[in-house]
Amino acid sequence: MRAALASGQQALDRIEPILGHLLSSPDHSLFSDEIVARLRGMLNDLAWQVLRVQAEATGQAGREAFAERHGEALAAHFQQCGAILTHCHSLAVEWQLTERLEAKGGLDPVLSPVLQDFIAHHDPSVVSTAMSALAAQARFAQAQRRMELPLAELPGDLFHEVLVSWRTYNGERVSDALTRAEGKMRSNFDESASRLALFARLIASIGGQALDALAPDRAGAGLFFTALAARSGQTRAEAILSSNYRQVPRLALGLRAAGLPASKVDEVLLKLHPQAAPIADLDLVSEAEARRMLADVQAEIGA
Repeated sequence: MRAALASGQQALDRIEPILGHLLSSPDHSLFSDEIVARLRGMLNDLAWQVLRVQAEATGQAGREAFAERHGEALAAHFQQCGAILTHCHSLAVEWQLTERLEAKGGLDPVLSPVLQDFIAHHDPSVVSTAMSALAAQARFAQAQRRMELPLAELPGDLFHEVLVSWRTYNGERVSDALTRAEGKMRSNFDESASRLALFARLIASIGGQALDALAPDRAGAGLFFTALAARSGQTRAEAILSSNYRQVPRLALGLRAAGLPASKVDEVLLKLHPQAAPIADLDLVSEAEARRMLADVQAEIGA
């Protein structure tokens, strides 16, 4: 299992440069056209959002025309940031699973059974967070269908990366007006209101009772990946990319590390990858050992 995990980690580490190549090339043989198109759409949308702000701040005539002139170049500049690219890719994969769960099992892409349970929770603060998460998931679904990514939905570190990349792109064109516009964007940004932050608070609110959220056909892809990441010690992007067919050993270990019994892990794997062979001796791997194996392989590949 360690060898399979290491091989999977090496494959994950190759994703970022491959994505960069695909976005710069018409040959998409290694990734689906849908994923590449969605990535391009999200990067372009991020670029247009900041360019509209720039047009207003610098007195450009016609926000949309200004964004159209510079959008492709700025999107290509964002593409050079591995963290932004990985985040957009993980969202595209998340949405792909969301659509699969809807098509195969009739799971509502916005309101899953687990989210309904949160809405019916006895704690009013959890209910409030769940209602906000419901609205955020509805916006996410709409944005993904349009291949868009609102700046307000970025994690704080990636919002910072986008603004730094924007500033670098402008180079000598950076002016006092642009600096003030950037400052205003930073002051208006509220990461706590984002979909990912709301999901994280919901999972944290139930602590050890989060095992129900580790059933993708009950939690929905968004809550499932949030719970898997939080409880297994992985980043959310790592948790999402482990759902790929070639990452089944990593997904199995992640679920064990998250506290799911081996029998339940088999059920999740069967639902997501019915053609995959069962993972042998998974019941012999404890939660702590699974966490160690995930951490060790990352350290080995990164060394």
